[in-house]
Amino acid sequence: EVQLVESGGGLAQAGGSLRLSCAASGFTFDRYAIGWFRQAPGKEREGVSCISSSISSSAGKTYYTDSVKSRFTISRDNAKNTVYLQMNSLKPEDTAVYYCAADFLSCQDFTTGQPMDYWGKGTLVTVSS
Repeated sequence: EVQLVESGGGLAQAGGSLRLSCAASGFTFDRYAIGWFRQAPGKEREGVSCISSSISSSAGKTYYTDSVKSRFTISRDNAKNTVYLQMNSLKPEDTAVYYCAADFLSCQDFTTGQPMDYWGKGTLVTVSS
């Protein structure tokens, strides 16, 4: 059974930091790109960041939406089947449910808005001003 389980969400103050984790099981982790998405109340889901698989031609390449560049860092630990999203300099507008998702090989579907293969259930991040 494929599972993606997010953790690390919670309450942070503006300017603070949180680190989200996405633990994967049930598929060959290093062959999959992992993306982070978020959905704020009343807004559409948006792609936040993605890291490509370790076997793609763009192995380890990362992508960020403009609003989080220089503040968020995505990384992966294939030995632990886990992807991390380090979020620094948090802003109230970062408040959302954050989801991780997996897609075979590359971040192409993430960058083009196409459906990802597998999804987690999300973790809530709340940033107070």
